[in-house]
This record gives sequence, structure tokens and C-alpha cells, in this order.
Amino acid sequence: MLLSNLNLLATAPGGVARLRELILTLAVQGKLVPQDLKDEPASELLKKIRAEKDRLIAEGKIKRDKPLAEITEEEKPFGLPVGWEWVRLPEIYYSISPSGNKLLSSAVQPEGKHPVVDQGQRHIAGYTNNDSLLIEIPGPVIVFGDHTKEIKYIDFDFVAGADGTKILRPVLQDERFFTWQLRSFPLEDRGYARHFKVLNSCLFALPPVAEQSRIVTRVEELMRLCDALEAKGQLEATQHAQLVNTLLGTLTESETPAQLADNWHRSATHFDLLLDRPDAVDALEQTILQLAVRGLLVPQDPQDEPASGLLKKIRAEKDKLIAEGKIKRDKPLSSIAEDEQPFALPVAWEWTRMGDAVNSSEAGWSPTCIGSPRRSGHWGVLKVSAVSWGAFDANANKELPADLAPRPEYEVQDGDFLLSRANTEELVARSVVVGKAEPLLMLSDKIIRLDVSSLMNRDFLNLCNNANHARAHYIANASGTSSSMKNVSREVVLRTPVPLPPLAEQSRIVTRVTQLRRLCADLHQRLTASQSTQAHLAEALVENVA
Repeated sequence: MLLSNLNLLATAPGGVARLRELILTLAVQGKLVPQDLKDEPASELLKKIRAEKDRLIAEGKIKRDKPLAEITEEEKPFGLPVGWEWVRLPEIYYSISPSGNKLLSSAVQPEGKHPVVDQGQRHIAGYTNNDSLLIEIPGPVIVFGDHTKEIKYIDFDFVAGADGTKILRPVLQDERFFTWQLRSFPLEDRGYARHFKVLNSCLFALPPVAEQSRIVTRVEELMRLCDALEAKGQLEATQHAQLVNTLLGTLTESETPAQLADNWHRSATHFDLLLDRPDAVDALEQTILQLAVRGLLVPQDPQDEPASGLLKKIRAEKDKLIAEGKIKRDKPLSSIAEDEQPFALPVAWEWTRMGDAVNSSEAGWSPTCIGSPRRSGHWGVLKVSAVSWGAFDANANKELPADLAPRPEYEVQDGDFLLSRANTEELVARSVVVGKAEPLLMLSDKIIRLDVSSLMNRDFLNLCNNANHARAHYIANASGTSSSMKNVSREVVLRTPVPLPPLAEQSRIVTRVTQLRRLCADLHQRLTASQSTQAHLAEALVENVA
């Protein structure tokens, strides 16, 4: 049953990881290989383990264990096969203490005589030449990360890394079976707190030694099969990404609407292969956006007023507002040189800068807020996550404390064009046009509100800001040393290149993009439903096997 349905299990979301868990569950429950009544039972093995530990204690090689309580029936998580025994984990191993034989992380070298094993994810953390720290193990041991929960099978002498490195030596057992069972324990995640006490509280299902070896052989055989399935999936994902990039790349390389129509027709014959994964649909949506801002998504109309005339009107509107004292005079922005233009534009379009399409800009404020979202009727300040590509999340906010007076001038309004200037590199300077705003929500200092000219289509400007050429501009000009958080200044935002079409064409482009994005959303929904069905089928198979 298990092997006959491997393909379905492996291709379900998280399938290979779930399959690995299932294999270990079956292994430690005695369901992976048949029992042999000729095997010496685990009750006899347990007697030998206790005798061996008593011998080592008498010789002063290990310390005497603290007495452990008998295991009650209520504690046993499942029934065991004949010949197996439940034991408390500390009964069947002893610890090897590195004591002073630990090496600080700063002293670990990329090369050296002795491998260093610590609690990190890497099997070997590095090397050292310090002979005095070498631990000569009596046989294979298991290194457990007290802070990380990492479990490593080690069969060579090594130097222990500092902090959190616990060394366990199983007594008279198959050390690999001991390792696999430890990996099957659902250890409570305590963050960077210690986990060794949690590990020692687990009950261990002890089979006969001969059966332990048979289980190990079977587990490792199945884990190699999981490795192959995982590698196959990664290979297919790589090949699929290459196909997506190739086919969609032919669309964005189109220079005229006629070329686009031809390339689209050619690519559309492969869409059944192309659009079968969420990331491919995302790539298609971004491609649509690229075509839109390059003027290839809708036809041009020679009767439209050219963008050069539109820019003059926008400038006149801004000068009028300045003269009336409604906005401050803006700093002049340089024109976009030819070598700054990322692609050619259709006739009647113009390259301009974001600052030339807006009347003014402002950021909010940064009060110390309550960590939780605002309660009903209370003021809140938006978090940077409130603004992302095409979405405004009013629930991403923090409540303003009662002792701070709100600033209504920063309240989000219907139709606001908002840009989050701080976020991950992928999301920095994403923008959104707010539809219906919720009351009592204020801008933070990390969110910029752009007062878009009344002569501009703000939805088109939003498309431009989230297109690839703008992303490249923001990434190139973002500041911040952290790879997880980047910032762009308001000046960088206002210098963003904008490919500007006539106003009437802006509206036609927005309408077309909206239609195509609805189709992409429908594709996402269908894929999600399909994956959900596949996941439920896989789960049902897992339950039947277990």
C-alpha cells in the first residue's frame, strides 16, 4: 500500500516530509518489518543493558542514574508488538560529558586534524588541531543539540562544539535504530531554550536487537527512496522554472503588438504545462504587468493626447497649487537620460519620474504603540506589512496608546496611493491604491502617501511602481545592512522612472490588467483546490497505512 502510492504522497504539498515522518512512525511502532519469534525479546536485552551500565558504574566510567518511575499504562502512546518493551530513555544510554573539552565557535577552523561537531545543522561544523580536546568515543554516539533539537549519528572521534552539545552513547543496541527513534520524537519546540530535559522525558519503544537491525535496513532503504523522490521533484521544479522563464521571456521580448500576438499564440499552446503551479501563475501575472507598462497590452490610439501634453498640464496644476499655498514647491527632478531608460516606449509615450506625476508626498509618524492590533473604536498605526503588491491589509496595524493624541492629518483616506518604503528586498517600496478606507487608521513613518495628480490614473501609476523596472530601481537604491529589511528614502521614490502613456490609454491598460488579474486569481483558486484535494487523498492513504 505504502509503495504503490508513493507518487501521490510525494507530489502532495509537503509530501516527501510527510512520507519521512510516516516511515519513522511505522518503524518505531513495529509495523515496518515482520517480527521473528526466534529473536531474543527486549525484556532480556533490557536486563543486559542494566547489567552493562552497572559494570560501567562500578568501574567508575559513568555515574549512577537517578531512579526512574515505573511506566504506567496511561503513559504508553500505543501498543507494542510481542517481544518489545517500553522504557524511559535514560535507562538505555549513558552520557559522555565533554566537560572542558569544548571548542568555542570562534576557534573553529575550515581545515585541521580533528572534526568539530556542535549543535548546528551542519554535520561537521569545522576542524581544529587541538589534540587535548579530542573525544575518543567507544562506539557510535548521538549528538543532540540542547538548543536546536538537531540529532546527529557520529561514528568518529571528534571535538565537541561549545554550548548545547549533548553526547549520548546507547548501550548494547543498534545505534542507528536509536538515532532514528530519537528523530521520530515530536519534541516540544522551546525556541532557544533547552530541550534535553524534554528529550529525556520521552518513552522509547525497545525492540529485540535483531529486529532493530532489520528495521534500520528497511528505514534507510525507504529514506534513500525519499531522497530520490525529493531530488526528482527539485529537478522537475528547476526544469519547470526554465520552461516558464523561456516561454514568458518570449512575450516580454516582443517589441510590437504584432510580435506579442505571435509569441502569445505560440506560448499559449504550452499553457497546460506552464500554468500548473502557483509560482508559474505569479510569473504570468508579472509578465502581464511588464507588457502593460511597455505599451504592448492594448493598442495605441493616434487620437489620444500625447503624454508630453499631459505632463505640461500636470506641471501647470502643480504650479497653481504652489501659488495657492496648498503644497510646497518641489525640487526639480532631472530628466531621464537615454542610458537610464530600461526599454523603448511607443509613440506618444514619455519617460518621466514619479515626482513629476504627483503633487506632493508625506510620511506618517512613529509613536510607540501597543503590540496588538487596535480594538474597535480605537486609533491604530499601520505596519509596513499593510501595503503590498495589489493588496491593502487594514488589519496590519498596532493600537495607539490612550495617552497619545491621534494625528488625524495622517488618517488613511479612500483612494490613497500608499507606498511602504521599508520591507524585505522583494517587497520594499511596494504600493497600493486603497479602495474603501477604514476609519481611525494612521500612516506610520515607513509608509508614504503620494498625492497623485488629478490628471493621472493612480491605478496605472501603481502598476508602474510594482513593475520590474521600478523594482530594479528600488533594489539598487535601497539602504540597510540587514538582508531581511531594506529602506528607500522619499527622494528615491520620487526619482523612480515612470513610462507614461496618454491618459486615455492609461485607463484602457488598467481595465485590461484588471481583467487578466482576475483570470490569474481564478487559476490560483483552481490550483489551491487541486492541491487541497491531493493533500487530503495523501493524508487518507497515510492514515490507512498507519
